[in-house]
Amino acid sequence: YSPERINPGDTEHTIRKIKKITSGSNLKTLNKVDELYSLIIDAGTHKVSSIRIAEAAKVIENAQRDINIAFINELTKIFSVMNLDTHEVLEAAETKWNFLPFKPGLVGGHCIGVDPFYLSYKSKELGYYPEIILSGRKINDSMSSFVFSRIVDLMNKKNLDLNSSSKVLVLGATFKENCSDIRNSKVFDLVNNFISIGISVDVYDPHVKREEIKKEYGVDSLLELPQKPLYDVIILAVGHNEFLEMNSKLRDLLVKEGIIFDIKGLLPKDLVDGRL
Repeated sequence: YSPERINPGDTEHTIRKIKKITSGSNLKTLNKVDELYSLIIDAGTHKVSSIRIAEAAKVIENAQRDINIAFINELTKIFSVMNLDTHEVLEAAETKWNFLPFKPGLVGGHCIGVDPFYLSYKSKELGYYPEIILSGRKINDSMSSFVFSRIVDLMNKKNLDLNSSSKVLVLGATFKENCSDIRNSKVFDLVNNFISIGISVDVYDPHVKREEIKKEYGVDSLLELPQKPLYDVIILAVGHNEFLEMNSKLRDLLVKEGIIFDIKGLLPKDLVDGRL
């Protein structure tokens, strides 16, 4: 057994450049598995004594990242009520050599948003309740609702209607940038929040086929962006390169008092009306 270590959309950390954990149900199998992976993994391999150790390592790799993002997401909520810019605070803190550079956002996907539950389930089964792991999951799963409330506040301040006369454009449907994977994408939790109050929502993602989004989430997505002012709100939900290159062109899609909200914190600060 060798746990997956693939980072979708990452052209730097490719399979040959990521050290591979290898394991087996006995020593003979372990050596065969390790020998096989050694043929293709330039970064080398790391043998462990059992399959359980290998799987535990895989789970905590994702749980650790989930918890770190949850900490930053909680800071975002705190700084929101303090009227502080989270990204500016993080940029300042990152000038210290050992500050970990995590960013706030929606946490979906089939690894980080799922693996912590495997470990917590087994832990509870054996009689220990894992507080930090589950608290991190709770915070990250709440972020779609938090973003929704932030945008509604902005709409109220600009006297934009919170009904069917308003129109929202969500840029990005995948769980992360520059990939086509929509499994467990939290973008659609946000989409459904707007739909629940009667607001019309368009989703656009050039990395995903329209029929995939329709099948998985029941949402019709755009094949291309319109060429005229149409939206009251534009939300950068996923940091695809195509969206970052648009920059000021996004304003051309907004009505006069329209809002751009940057979940990823990647657009120029003076272009957006709000960001995490």
